Amino acid sequence: MAEDGINRAAVLLMSMGEEAAVEVFKFLGPKEVQKLGTEMAKITTIGHERISAVCRDFLAEAESQAGMSTDSDEYLRSVLTKALGNEKAGALIDRILQVNDNAGIESLKWMDAVSVAELIKNEHPQIIATILVHLDPDQASEILRNFTERSRNDVMLRIATLEGVQPTALRDLNDVLSQLLSGGERVKKGSLGGVDVAAEILNFMGGTFEASITEFIKESDAELAQKIQDKMFVFENLLDLDDRSIQLLLREVQSETLVVALKGTSEPLKEKIFKNMSSRASEMLREDLESKGPVRLSEVESEQKEILKVVRRLADEGQIQLGGKGDEGLVS
Repeated sequence: MAEDGINRAAVLLMSMGEEAAVEVFKFLGPKEVQKLGTEMAKITTIGHERISAVCRDFLAEAESQAGMSTDSDEYLRSVLTKALGNEKAGALIDRILQVNDNAGIESLKWMDAVSVAELIKNEHPQIIATILVHLDPDQASEILRNFTERSRNDVMLRIATLEGVQPTALRDLNDVLSQLLSGGERVKKGSLGGVDVAAEILNFMGGTFEASITEFIKESDAELAQKIQDKMFVFENLLDLDDRSIQLLLREVQSETLVVALKGTSEPLKEKIFKNMSSRASEMLREDLESKGPVRLSEVESEQKEILKVVRRLADEGQIQLGGKGDEGLVS
């Protein structure tokens, strides 16, 4: 969704009233809510002409609507709480409203991992950790891949032990990112960093990266390393999902992605997948697996990560419940 599209959607939601907006939010995923909520939080006054222009495509009677002025923060809190419940909405609201004060960091989410790594690689590991916890776990993991092993391990340890982001840390971010980040004094301490964030990032690392980081953290703090491992959800953990969850997942995954992702996995996991498909689909998947031939492990891990993204999205949406790794080569 382009910037103008996000703004138009936000204006529409702000003009349609809380009850209608609540129903819309129920059909959106976490990232869509984040984008729309952030845009809504920026809006303080909406003129009649803007409302009419946005609503004309949706409702003919929008021509007669008056201009609107509202406390967007309170409106957003009310709508998201009703749509998502107190627990889910709480952390998301804080994150959205915090973005108002450090909107510059959103720019990093549109940059490729190599560019971000180049921008921050020479900064203090604590600064890098503070930056990465503001990004999505998959992007943070890609950025870390571009660091040296020593830097990567140090940053991950700091992420795992980071309890929150203080205004002074955000001032450092402002220095690092020049004018991309502003308003550090006004930002409340955020619940970013910690074991959960470290586990999410490690979930996307895979292979020797994950093993090296885990071993480094274990040498520094064995108990912390165990806590992180307990929070991680890797591809083989699909075995822990119930049949209904597997069936929901399979509806969201392309067959070619599934074929590559299953190469080299355990037989019990393959059988769990097979039994949750129709007999015809199961037979076709078996045939595709046999005829696929050797696949590079990096390709297997890449497709597994795509499936894990779907798993986490379904978990975030409350559709499934989660329970509670290799080197480059060829997988037959």
